[in-house]
Amino acid sequence: MTATQADLLIDRPSVADGAALWRIAKESGKLDLNSSYSYLLWCRDFAATSAVARAEDGRPVGFVTGYVRPEAPHTLLVWQVAVDAAYRGRGLAAALLDGLTARITAEHPVTTVETTITPGNTASERLFTSYAARHGADVTREPLFGAGLFPDGPHDPEVLYRIGPLTSA
Repeated sequence: MTATQADLLIDRPSVADGAALWRIAKESGKLDLNSSYSYLLWCRDFAATSAVARAEDGRPVGFVTGYVRPEAPHTLLVWQVAVDAAYRGRGLAAALLDGLTARITAEHPVTTVETTITPGNTASERLFTSYAARHGADVTREPLFGAGLFPDGPHDPEVLYRIGPLTSA
């Protein structure tokens, strides 16, 4: 039995979801995997600016983590987006991103979304450029962190995608 997007609930993560978010990130094969501890903290401290998709049994099958930038309170920085392999290809990442920004813009004066994407991550590039199109926003790109800034070995540069102003959430 395969679930459709309509069978999923999108809500805020809880600390109990941290291990599942870590697993989904690990199995994505694309994301920088943070420590399991960081996912627990994220689910505790940034639950209000993150979202999780739950299957009918309540287990997380996708997530988006983010925060409102303290130095730029009109900007939501999206940290990571990942979907369990069994649920990919159904528009779940887009639904998570749309649902999160609708919730955030209702609570904060957010007009811009930022994220970083490594060159060649076409799935993320498509997700965020289609998000911009759905929300009537422009996309600008600029290098943010060069490869040489990462102390833990070879790492692709991170390109900052700035999406805004948002005209609909």
